[in-house]
Amino acid sequence: MDDPIEPSTSTSDPNMNSNPNPIPTTLLHPRREPFEHGLLPIQKLIFTDPVQALTPVKQKLASSSTHRVDSAALAEALQISLDHARLVLDTLASVLHSESDPLVTARPDDVDSVGADLRDLILFLYIQSYKRLLPRSHKDSAAVADVWPSTSAFDGFLSALSPLQLVRSNTRRFMPSQADEEAHQLSYLQKHLANILSLLSEPVEGEGEGEGEGEDSLVLTMEGFEHLGFLIQFGDKGSEGVPLSQAAPFFANSDPDMPAVPVPASQVHDWLLQKIASSLEHVTEKISAKENGPPSGSDQDVAMADASPSSAKASQGARSPCFIEGVSKSSYVKQASDLRNSSVKVLNCHDSVIYILAPLRFATIYGCSDATIVLGAVGKAVRVEHCERVHVIIAAKRVCIANCRECVFFLGVNQRPLIVGDNHKLQVAPYNTYYSQLEEHMTEVGIEATINRWDETFSLGVIDPHDSLSHPAGVSDAQAESATRLDPDQFTNFLIPNWFEGESTGSTKDNPFPLPDAYMKSQQRNQKNLGEIKQILREAPLEENRKRELSCALHVYFKDWLYATGNIRQLYCLQGD
Repeated sequence: MDDPIEPSTSTSDPNMNSNPNPIPTTLLHPRREPFEHGLLPIQKLIFTDPVQALTPVKQKLASSSTHRVDSAALAEALQISLDHARLVLDTLASVLHSESDPLVTARPDDVDSVGADLRDLILFLYIQSYKRLLPRSHKDSAAVADVWPSTSAFDGFLSALSPLQLVRSNTRRFMPSQADEEAHQLSYLQKHLANILSLLSEPVEGEGEGEGEGEDSLVLTMEGFEHLGFLIQFGDKGSEGVPLSQAAPFFANSDPDMPAVPVPASQVHDWLLQKIASSLEHVTEKISAKENGPPSGSDQDVAMADASPSSAKASQGARSPCFIEGVSKSSYVKQASDLRNSSVKVLNCHDSVIYILAPLRFATIYGCSDATIVLGAVGKAVRVEHCERVHVIIAAKRVCIANCRECVFFLGVNQRPLIVGDNHKLQVAPYNTYYSQLEEHMTEVGIEATINRWDETFSLGVIDPHDSLSHPAGVSDAQAESATRLDPDQFTNFLIPNWFEGESTGSTKDNPFPLPDAYMKSQQRNQKNLGEIKQILREAPLEENRKRELSCALHVYFKDWLYATGNIRQLYCLQGD
């Protein structure tokens, strides 16, 4: 929840000069996507000793000639259900580093026939032991301790911050910043690097699996090294940045027509530890400078009453998502032309309507209340967390909902909605809006309008084993409260104002996701009733002056409705923009 960590351009670090490097000024970064969107609260995937647990799994699954794994093989190897195994493959596909991997491009019906690459799968399973960085405690904890109503037996220990507490502590100082999270992820990689490399490495030719001394008997091929791209990257453009093998001195100048010579795992380990240490030093200096010095303009919170497109745009960078933060009692619009990157985070917005009408890869909605949030087309994953009384309208490949209350989700999703954590009174409904470029954006990010699994919710545990909190014994087996379907009689279309679409018009004229029969009939019934009321008003046997009085009365009631619902702000905010 901070401004982006800039790539280093300094060449003064002595560590950077100790080994030849084709790009000595480029820092190593952890990939955020697996840590933010790739963790699943499934107890059987949380290993106390990941190497000891995953080594036999790797050996068992390696029997396939293609080294790719389907749901059935994974379910058998891990002793989990087929549904959980398929969830693992779908989640892995959403956070993979390689857009060309067959799992990423596979249609839903083809996922099992394609399968996951064994090395990517092992890395994905390994990081399920990762513990997220907790928000810092509020300096006035007593003032927020009793804000959240105790409606659940699990309240008080499930969530570090509830939505209403977030309203009271709406500042980055008490939440993990982007720099804090990056430092935490780098520390995790530093601690677990030897184990991770051992799972990617192969025995030296002529030596047995169990022979030799640890890493001394293991080598890493260039192909195996490239799979580290699931967890780390060089440069600031993610998958579009520096290829991993080109950043390493031992693979950088390999002949593309000749297989590169495998490298001792110990050599890779030492080189990567050096890079991680350099990155940690850079990030730590950045954190220290912010804590000890005056806040810079870009580091200050966007004022809740003064949030504007320009202020939110200032908090996006080449690597970091675009942050839309602290919008209150306002309307806010972001279109594709406003975004320099493909990820968005909507944080701590309240009593507002937010439109993000753009093709995205990832999106996060966190700590919002009493708001309506429209996300255009999200091709990888959406996470909605710690929200209260929010209407979320999403066209996405997949969505995860965690620790939310009294929210309604209007979904056009290709995969089952995942519900985890301490949720209460959630409702789901089919997608209910459109804008002129929606279908174009959906095609661009790979969302299929013919597949909508909005009501096939998949509930996991009420406890998140990745949150670093201690939990009472026995609670870990409890299942998250699922969502109910919205009553078709309460379903209405959401109209996106079109006066800000003048610059770019598309071909979408209607909701691209087909409505289920019950919702379609309800919509047709409402339209019929509206038509009948209009006809009655037109044909009412009234004199002209009485018709004018009736018209004025209708305008007054409509204006009262605009003010009572807060929709009047949309007219002022959006027309002002």
